[in-house]
Amino acid sequence: MIGIIEEKLNEIPSLIIADTAKKTEALPTVVFFHGFTSAKEHNLPIAYMLAEKGYRVILPDSMYHGSREQGVNSMQRMVSFWDIVMKNVKELGMIKDVLDERNLILNGRIGIAGTSMGGITTSAALTQYPWIKAAAVLMGSPKLSIFARSLIEGLKEKGNLPVTDETINQLYQQLEQYDLSKQPEKLNQRPLFFWHGVNDPAVPFDHSYNFYQDVKEQYVNQEDIHFLREENRGHKVSRYATLEAVKWLHKHV
Repeated sequence: MIGIIEEKLNEIPSLIIADTAKKTEALPTVVFFHGFTSAKEHNLPIAYMLAEKGYRVILPDSMYHGSREQGVNSMQRMVSFWDIVMKNVKELGMIKDVLDERNLILNGRIGIAGTSMGGITTSAALTQYPWIKAAAVLMGSPKLSIFARSLIEGLKEKGNLPVTDETINQLYQQLEQYDLSKQPEKLNQRPLFFWHGVNDPAVPFDHSYNFYQDVKEQYVNQEDIHFLREENRGHKVSRYATLEAVKWLHKHV
């Protein structure tokens, strides 16, 4: 039986999905990050599919999302987008610390995945944690600096942005260290999967696709990096994409 446990891991509200008979055993593990304005519960289908294959899946709530919403309005959350991404990356390390303390990760087998903002988080995490064994980015962007500038310019065009230019420039400087496109060598041959809908209006398809084209030749084993494009698909993960991501993570984590 697959069970769902709600627990705070280092004060981070999370769902833990795994076979109930093995809830205290070391298992291969996947941490899956949700998208912007979403919440941990929305990714239960992919978590269940992975748990059926013997994985423990951790679904954390991001700052200002789900049970951490804290009454922020849409503009406050939008302005905090990149702070949320960076906070996710920091909290991933905190989650891993808890799992290590409890000896719950089998032979260091831990993978990271996410959708949209969660996919951006996944790309950023690859720049910080060499212990990530494999990753799946669903409609995310590895080009944090370029994407941040385009989002912020878009907000400026819509009206007064409630942050100073100095704060924005500090943000750009912070994002440099998380920008996978500026340090692709940190992939270090780790298996990486991308899925993106060609007609995505929210996160540019070209960000992930062009990055993939740039880095794939670095891989000794070309099967360790894969880009799955889906024609006529917008900013919504298809069942096909979910199934393919599960196959990928099952193969490489």
